[in-house]
Amino acid sequence: MRWGLTVPLTGVPLREHRELIADLALLGYTDLWSAEVAGADAFTPLVLASEWDSSLRLGTAVVPVHTRGPAALAMSAAALADLAPGRFVLGIGASSETIVTGWNGIAYDPPLARTRDVLRFLRQAFAGEKVDGEFDSFTIRRFRLEKAPDVPPAIMLAALRPQMLRLAAREADGAITNWLSADDVRRVREELGPDKELAARIFVCVTEDAEMARNIGRFLIATYLTVPGYAAFHDWLGRGEIMKPMRDAWAAGDRNAAMAAIPEDLVDALIVHGTPAECRAHINRYVENGLDTPIIATLPTGTDLLETARSLTPLDG
Repeated sequence: MRWGLTVPLTGVPLREHRELIADLALLGYTDLWSAEVAGADAFTPLVLASEWDSSLRLGTAVVPVHTRGPAALAMSAAALADLAPGRFVLGIGASSETIVTGWNGIAYDPPLARTRDVLRFLRQAFAGEKVDGEFDSFTIRRFRLEKAPDVPPAIMLAALRPQMLRLAAREADGAITNWLSADDVRRVREELGPDKELAARIFVCVTEDAEMARNIGRFLIATYLTVPGYAAFHDWLGRGEIMKPMRDAWAAGDRNAAMAAIPEDLVDALIVHGTPAECRAHINRYVENGLDTPIIATLPTGTDLLETARSLTPLDG
């Protein structure tokens, strides 16, 4: 069984992760996955981790396909694959219009086509081929990696709905999803099929103060699940009516009303919280329903997140 952790931990400087990362394999962790929103980029934490540990699988979850040119993305990935041969997974995804256009000033090309084209470009580049020609969403002229990876990285796609999940099933090595309940895993697995790896970022709040955990969860749910891509995902999962009061309040600019409109059972389904043992049991429900790789994202509660990560070891005791 795989067991992953998201780095960097919120509020913890990268340089202070060294001791934790060096211990993760002994604690039972198998994977370390980065993220890329508005903090660290996806590659730097994994470059450091490749020097601090020699056994963990390292993955990006995920690198946006719009915010780097295809060649720049291939070069960064090839460098990390060279540092950690055979244990690097490149997760790529469409991100959101807010991040791509609002923050980076880049046109948000149709996400499915752009993701598919970047995936196909990367396959050719990692194989050492000269890539020269037109894709549907961009044109590449005579690019070849100076040194193709000795072991090409696996490529997984961020996928929330059927079209992207089916693309992952056809052409990628697996899918990475986000913001789903343990029961939702069955629906996602059905679309992806049984033969490809399914990973998911799971938000975990280690605290016995349920009210605090739910307040944190409501803030995150209102912030994230009003974004069009995630809203469509939860419509597909059958939560459109449940989330309508939250969405309406958010659209009207009433953030407090939006958070108050989120049902408690929805928070408890999407945010894992409780003691370390209770959190571990909840995460294992995802695995029982068909998830291959849980990627734990620890949420800050005022405690030391380095110790929180240690407490979530999959090993009993």
